[in-house]
Amino acid sequence: MKATTALPDLESVLAPLALMSPEGVPVAEPPFDVSLTPEELTGLYEWMFLTRALDEEFIHLQRQGQLALYPSCRGQEAAQIGCAAALRADDWLFPQYRELGMFLWRGIPAAGVGAVWRGTWHGGGWGFTEHACAPLSIPIGTQALHAVGAAMAAPLRGEDSLAVALIGDGATSEGDVHEALNFAAVTSAPCLFYVQNNQWAISVPLSEQTRAPSLAHKAVGYGMPGVRVDGNDVLACYAVTEQAARRAREGGGPTLIEAVTYRMAPHTTADDPSRYRSQEEVDHWAALDPLPRFRRYLTHRDLWRAETEERVRARAEQMCAELRDGVFDAPDVAPSELFAHVLKEQTPELREQAAQLRAELAREE
Repeated sequence: MKATTALPDLESVLAPLALMSPEGVPVAEPPFDVSLTPEELTGLYEWMFLTRALDEEFIHLQRQGQLALYPSCRGQEAAQIGCAAALRADDWLFPQYRELGMFLWRGIPAAGVGAVWRGTWHGGGWGFTEHACAPLSIPIGTQALHAVGAAMAAPLRGEDSLAVALIGDGATSEGDVHEALNFAAVTSAPCLFYVQNNQWAISVPLSEQTRAPSLAHKAVGYGMPGVRVDGNDVLACYAVTEQAARRAREGGGPTLIEAVTYRMAPHTTADDPSRYRSQEEVDHWAALDPLPRFRRYLTHRDLWRAETEERVRARAEQMCAELRDGVFDAPDVAPSELFAHVLKEQTPELREQAAQLRAELAREE
């Protein structure tokens, strides 16, 4: 997979970059030349479809009492799969908590993600670090600093890998993210800041987060390139990420990418979005749904086949079944494991706390 043409000058672009219209028609004069095979194009659709299917299954499991909580990524599939597809397997991801598509693309088992939301694995799900992905970050924006640190370490280790800080629009109001952006720019760290602007930070709209023309414009103040991309256009997200990644590998430093998309579902399964956003707004964005949009694109390119849909649906059913098998009534971990993965060598304080916990558990038996 390879995209050509340099990233555009931010000052000349305010409308998000797109390679297809909302109707799925390729734009007449594309800002990027993306060369993907028919198999790669249909593969992008497949992973978007699988992400949505598993996202729905996670919600079912939460409603059945099998998960404590779940944050849906419905509507953000193109932003996530497009970004993930443009990266290498050794590029480290530093996610927030809504990146299901990124996790699946990387090969992280859905049940491993489910372990996080069931609470059956301390500090994150299983399968993350084996696929160059840091554990989920629930505190908003803190993972951006971790990403910069990892990016700075890569050249010291003789590697040309990247670190990608995956953040939301609300995170751009956090001090940790400001520090991360500034430090990455000053050190020319090979780090990408990929902002999925889904319009809402829980119940706070973007208009109350910033007065900047866009989140991408903030890059100017840090001395790095910034680009706005249509987050519901999987090809545009791929192209922009690929260009930014290439620039970073060549020593050009960090890039801030704003993928303009929409959270179609509640913030989490504990949220009621009808209290703060209108149905008209939801309907507007539903008409821009990235899945039917890309399917229309494939149809326009004469790449869509009925057997493709059948194959993808069958695979989705299989993966959903595997998720249920891995999560449903999964046993809890031993509470004592809480102390096993904090430090390489336990401090006296941790040993004392572990002993206190063992004594409390013994009294309850």
